Amino acid sequence: MDKKYNYFITGNKVYMIIIAILISVIIVYRHFYIGIVFISLYIILVVYNMKNTKVRQTEWKKFIENFSSQLDNATRNTLVKMPFPLIMIDKKGEILWYNQKYSYIIKNEDILGKNINGVIKEINLRQILDGKKNMMKNVKLKENYYDIYSNVVDISDNLEDRIILLYLYDVTQMLKIVKNLELNKYTIMLMEVDNFHDVIKTIEEGQRPLIVAEIERTINCYAQSLNAMMRKYDDNKYVLCVQDNYVEKEMEKKFEILDNIREINMGNKLAVTLSIGVGRGGETPLQNENFAASAKELALGRGGDQTVVKNGEKLSFYGGKTKEVEKRTKVRARVIAHALVELINASSDVFIMGHINPDIDCLGAAVGIYSTIKFLKKDCHIVLEETNSSINLILEKIKNEEDYEKVFISSKECIDNMKYNSLLILVDVHSRGYVQDIKVVDAFEKIVIIDHHRKSTDFVEGALLSYIEPYASSTSELVTEMLQYMVEKPKIKIIEAEALLAGICVDTKNFCFKTGVRTFEAASFLRRLGADTVDVKKFFADDLDTYLKRAEIIKSAEIFNNIAIAVCPNEIEDIVLAAQAADELLNITGIKASFVFVKIKDNVCISGRSLGEVNVQVILESLGGGGHMTMAGATIKKVTLDEALKKLKDAIGKYIMEGEE
Repeated sequence: MDKKYNYFITGNKVYMIIIAILISVIIVYRHFYIGIVFISLYIILVVYNMKNTKVRQTEWKKFIENFSSQLDNATRNTLVKMPFPLIMIDKKGEILWYNQKYSYIIKNEDILGKNINGVIKEINLRQILDGKKNMMKNVKLKENYYDIYSNVVDISDNLEDRIILLYLYDVTQMLKIVKNLELNKYTIMLMEVDNFHDVIKTIEEGQRPLIVAEIERTINCYAQSLNAMMRKYDDNKYVLCVQDNYVEKEMEKKFEILDNIREINMGNKLAVTLSIGVGRGGETPLQNENFAASAKELALGRGGDQTVVKNGEKLSFYGGKTKEVEKRTKVRARVIAHALVELINASSDVFIMGHINPDIDCLGAAVGIYSTIKFLKKDCHIVLEETNSSINLILEKIKNEEDYEKVFISSKECIDNMKYNSLLILVDVHSRGYVQDIKVVDAFEKIVIIDHHRKSTDFVEGALLSYIEPYASSTSELVTEMLQYMVEKPKIKIIEAEALLAGICVDTKNFCFKTGVRTFEAASFLRRLGADTVDVKKFFADDLDTYLKRAEIIKSAEIFNNIAIAVCPNEIEDIVLAAQAADELLNITGIKASFVFVKIKDNVCISGRSLGEVNVQVILESLGGGGHMTMAGATIKKVTLDEALKKLKDAIGKYIMEGEE
C-alpha cells in the first residue's frame, strides 16, 4: 500500500502544531486580523486531514477486500478464528493487520501502520523474504516468550505483491518448566579442609577433638542450609549433592563458608582453610563428579582456601585471597623424585624447557635438573630460544663450563632431534600460554611439569608427572629438594649450585617473601655444595645505564589506592627491567602493591608485586595473567597503554569492592 498519504498527513500534523503555536502568540500580542488568517488556514488543514484520513481508510479497505477476494472461505475462517496470535505485514515491514489474540498480547495497543521492527526487534525481513529463516525462538513480548513462525504469501503474480504472516506460539510455561528442571538438577560439591593436619598439630592434644568437632559442625550446618546430602569420606574430605539453584545463590554470596571456616578459633595458630570443587552442567551425576574433582584439584593447585566452579568448560573462581602457608611435606618430594628417575631411565633422551622471557629461577631449575640427568648418564638438552639481561651473566658463566658446550638448543633443534620415546620436562611453567614454545609441548607424548606457580586454567594437560607446589618459594627450591632423593650423595658443580641458589634468591627477593623453613634448608644444602653468596649477588649486578632506566620508570609512578602504577618510557622494552622497577616501588612507604607497564610491539606487559595485603595474582588473573599473591604478571595483546591502564584500574576497583563486601 502506498505510504504517500502517511508522509503527507504526518507533515500536515507538524504544520498544524506550528500554526497553533503562532495563533497563540498572535492573539497574545493582539494581532487579531493576522490571527483570523491563521485560524482559517488551521481549519483548512483540519478538514484536509480528515478527508485524507478517509481516503487512507478507503485504500486500506480496498486492500483488505482485494486480499480477501483471493482467499477462499476456509482460509478466511482460518485467519479469523486462528487460536494463535497472528500478524500480517508487507514486504517493507509495515503492520497491515493482526488478529484478536495478538491484540490481547499488546493489551489493545494500536500498532497498525507501524514497522514490525519497532514492535519485535528480532524480525529479519530480508532473511524471511529470501527463505533463509522462518522461525525465531524464545522471543520476549511484554511478560511472555514466544516462538515466531513466518510464512510469505504471494497475493498476485507480481513478486512485489507479497505479504508476510507471523504466527506466535506461547512457550512461556515450557521455558519455566525447563528453567525449573535446570535449577533442580543436582550439582556435586567436593570439599576438603586443605590444612587439616597442620592445624591439628598447632594446638594442644586436649583441644584437638574440639576443633575437629567444630569443623564438622560448621560444614554440617552449611550442608543443611543447602538442603544437601553430605557424606564424609576421609578425615578432612566431604562430598555434597545439592540442587543447582542453591549453588546459584552461593555463587552470588561468593561462598561465605570460606570465611566462616576460617573464623574457627580453638587455640589453633593456623587458620582453618577450605578448598571446594563444584561440578555442574554435566549430563550425568558422574560427569558432574568429574567436573568437581577437576575443580578441586585446580583449587588446591592454586593455593587452596578457595572455590572453583566448573560448569562444562567454563571455570569460575571465588576466594583465594589469603596468604599461602607452607604446608607441603618432604614425603611428596621424595615420591616425585623417585618417579622422575624412573621416567628418565625409561626414556631415550630428555629435553628441558622453561617459559617465555626466562628468569634466573627458570634457568637455575633447568640447570639443576640437567646436572642430575647427566649423572644418570642420559642425553639431555636445555631448550633456550631467547635470553635477556636478567640471565646473561650467569648464562655466560654456565656456557664456559666444559659440560655445557652443546647443551643449549633452539626449539627447532629440539623438534628435529626428538625421538618417539623422548621426555620433555617443563620447569617454572605449566601454562600453555607461557611456555617458551607450545609447538615443542605438542610434539611430545611424555611430559613432566615442575612448577611453583598457582595453577592456571590453561595448564598443560596429559602430563605423566605434575609437581605443582604453590607453597614453594621457587622452582629452584623444588628442584634442590628433589636432587637429594634422585641420586645418592649428589655432587653438582659450584656454578650449578649457585644457579639454583640465585633462583631461590630472585623469587624470594633475597629471602624476604614466601620464605619458609624448607627454603632455608634448600639454601643450606646448596651452600654446603659450594654455592658462594657473594658470587650469587654478582649475578644481580646492573650497569649504570640499567640503573638509570629503572630510576626513570620509578619516577613515572602514580599512586592509586595505595597502589603504585608506573609506565616504562617508549624506548624501554624490557620486561625484566619492569619487574625490577615493580620490586623497587615496594620500598616506598605506604605502598601496598605495585604494577609496572611496558609496551612491547602491539602488546602491553604488566609486572605486579605486593607486600601481601593485596593479591596481585587475583587482579592480574582477571586480565589473563597469573602468578602468586605477591608476584604476578600479565600480557594484554593488541591494546594501547591507555586501554591497558584502564583495564588494570577497573580490575583493582573490582578487587577492592569485593574485599569490602
